[in-house]
Amino acid sequence: MSMKLNIVVNGRKYTLEVDEEETLLGLLRNHLHLMGTKEGCGNGECGACTVLVDGEPMRSCLILAVEMEGRKITTVEGLSRIDSEGKVELSPVQKAFIESGAVQCGFCIPGFVVAGEALLSRKERPDERDIIEAFSGHLCRCTGYRAIIDGMKRAVEISRIESEIKHC
Repeated sequence: MSMKLNIVVNGRKYTLEVDEEETLLGLLRNHLHLMGTKEGCGNGECGACTVLVDGEPMRSCLILAVEMEGRKITTVEGLSRIDSEGKVELSPVQKAFIESGAVQCGFCIPGFVVAGEALLSRKERPDERDIIEAFSGHLCRCTGYRAIIDGMKRAVEISRIESEIKHC
């Protein structure tokens, strides 16, 4: 059976007909064609499907789309912004992961990036322990995690610098 769903994804309002059994992950990929959110394990173990639901990181493969009525969803695509000149401005975590070589195959990285942005929104200057805790439950098969943790440390620096520039 299908149901009408009102949802905000990456700042845009949508009214969609979705099957009551469809996951949020399925809605994002199949209806909205947002391919940054990945299906890794399909049971919430790997973190590749992590999105922000009203600012909190959640595994989209475990959530039914119909449960998101009226909620605000942010995917990895929604973390970047368009500046006044029409250029894409990456988020601090996106920038840092690229700069530090934290991205290998890229499959798991959207989940790490979303979790990293959630961490920065909760804590201005997280330390390595905070980073490891925020990334617990996220699996990567390429980097051995050191590059990802170092990328997140760099994101903290970029975020601090950008914050200081805004306040000048």
